[in-house]
Amino acid sequence: MTEVRTIEAGAPPERFARGWHCVGLVRDLADGKPHSVEAFGTKLVVWQGESGSLNVLDAYCRHMGGDLSQGTVQGENVACPFHSWRWGGDGKCQQIPYARRVPPRARTRGWPTLVRDGQLFVWNDPEGNPPPEDVTIPEIPGYADGEWTEWTWNNVLVEGSHCREIIDNMVDMAHFYYIHKGLPTYFKNVFEGHVCTQYYAGTSQEHAATGALIEIGQYEGQSTKSDATYWGPSYLVDKLWDTYGDMTIESVLITCHYPITSNSFMLQYGMVVKKIAGLDDETNAKIAKKMTRLIGEGFLEDVKIWRNKTRIDNPLLCEEDGPVYQLRRWYEQFYVDVADIQPEMVQRFEFEIDTTKAVDFWQQELVEQAAAKVGAEA
Repeated sequence: MTEVRTIEAGAPPERFARGWHCVGLVRDLADGKPHSVEAFGTKLVVWQGESGSLNVLDAYCRHMGGDLSQGTVQGENVACPFHSWRWGGDGKCQQIPYARRVPPRARTRGWPTLVRDGQLFVWNDPEGNPPPEDVTIPEIPGYADGEWTEWTWNNVLVEGSHCREIIDNMVDMAHFYYIHKGLPTYFKNVFEGHVCTQYYAGTSQEHAATGALIEIGQYEGQSTKSDATYWGPSYLVDKLWDTYGDMTIESVLITCHYPITSNSFMLQYGMVVKKIAGLDDETNAKIAKKMTRLIGEGFLEDVKIWRNKTRIDNPLLCEEDGPVYQLRRWYEQFYVDVADIQPEMVQRFEFEIDTTKAVDFWQQELVEQAAAKVGAEA
């Protein structure tokens, strides 16, 4: 009897990944009001003090459990709506308006924060260690100098899936064709330390279907080059170069997430576009908005897959599926104690997929589909 492959689907990890997690844009959080963020199995409160600094604490007051995100900002502190205990960004209770003194043990959990390129990050570590200096989020060159448009930004709640589903996309060359309507012609991965990069080149199916293939990676009309890097477990910086004839548009796409529970997460994505000389800010902003909308349509297709697929710990792979198991080994480093990180989780690993067979098949399929469409319309 032929052996049937079975699916192994263990439970997702209960702990949350160690690393920096983006929780939103500064412009949406720095308004003098407390904001709630459901993350890491609890609720957080985010607020900007009068000095301009952004702070993050556990949202539930250690006095009687009031929700600080429903309170008010008082100077540098957030005041609980229940009894107005005033909490500082360091986690210490700074004042109890009706009391002669603050109990020495009046402390709550404060979360380390980082502001980078108009985004707010919080550091999560189940062991309680501070963020290492060499594990950070890079700045976008020229962003602070106004060379890029303002952020377009979107949030999508994904329930019933663990964050690992997003990470798997880093090595999944074929899904770009079937989900995102692209035609990959070059695909390579490099993992090293806490960083994971995907190098991609290709074109859209629409242009590939015209039969205008000149050579691998070069198409008349439109092409895309992408260098996408995960800086830790949850923050992807994708540098994109989209070429249309003689014009190239440079953009940066952010795909990030933070876990809500062990089986749900908040997906965020946004884009800035490098301003095109000769165009005013309004026109540049319209370009960024349109590009983000088109990319967002692809993300929603990903979400549809994640919401309906099963967890699979033993995927059955072909060579062109990429180094899924090696990627998951890299990702595992964020779910174990620092002392338990193994060399194979962080040592340099490179893998380039031979796209020849895939491109030949997909190109022929697209040409046939285009011809059938023309025939049906005749």
